Amino acid sequence: MHDPLIIWPPLTRGTLVRRYKRFMADVALDDGTVITAHCPNSGRMLACSDPGNTVYLSLSASPGRKFPHTWELIEMPDTLVVVNTLRANQLARSAIERRFIPELSGYTSLKSEVRISDRSRIDLVLEGRGLEPCLVEVKSSTLVEQGMAMFPDAVTTRGLKHVRELQAMRHKGYRAVMLFIIQRTDAHSFAPAARIDPAYADGLKEACTDGVEALAYDTAIDLSGVTLGRNIPCIV
Repeated sequence: MHDPLIIWPPLTRGTLVRRYKRFMADVALDDGTVITAHCPNSGRMLACSDPGNTVYLSLSASPGRKFPHTWELIEMPDTLVVVNTLRANQLARSAIERRFIPELSGYTSLKSEVRISDRSRIDLVLEGRGLEPCLVEVKSSTLVEQGMAMFPDAVTTRGLKHVRELQAMRHKGYRAVMLFIIQRTDAHSFAPAARIDPAYADGLKEACTDGVEALAYDTAIDLSGVTLGRNIPCIV
């Protein structure tokens, strides 16, 4: 297991009251105060948003935020789950920079949020002497059923658009990678969630047949930080 790639800021513990309007959650703090926290996750959060479970919040230093607390973690029966999808991108970038992902090693330059068209940006672009440029799109997976991690947990036209863009860039001579970060500890394999979004599953399968690569890594999570775990089988 690698060194922690994300170290949590001071966390405030509470109990989830409800999650609503996608980006809001009411949390009862241990002192009895009920606050509204920002929920940085646009998915349905199936199996990781149960009211009554313990959650952990970070506190923003930005004075202009309407909701200064950010929901970071929830305790589920068998695992902590990172619900903040932005953490997957942070972890992926740090892991690549520190060469913790062998499949993406050998590159000497890494750029984030690179524009590839008038309407689209790619999460990461890797470059190195003698290597074809590598485009990496990072996705956060928090849905696990019987040990199978899945993405998405809701229909995602945006996610399908990203897959098709990678496929198009592969045709132009780029290396193209979908990197799924499993933000919980109880998965042994990964597959697209065909029963939730069959169009996404079919699109990913087609893209992989066309040369797009799919990688999945799990994580080790505790209240001090998040560590990159193992490369797990990706069944597309």
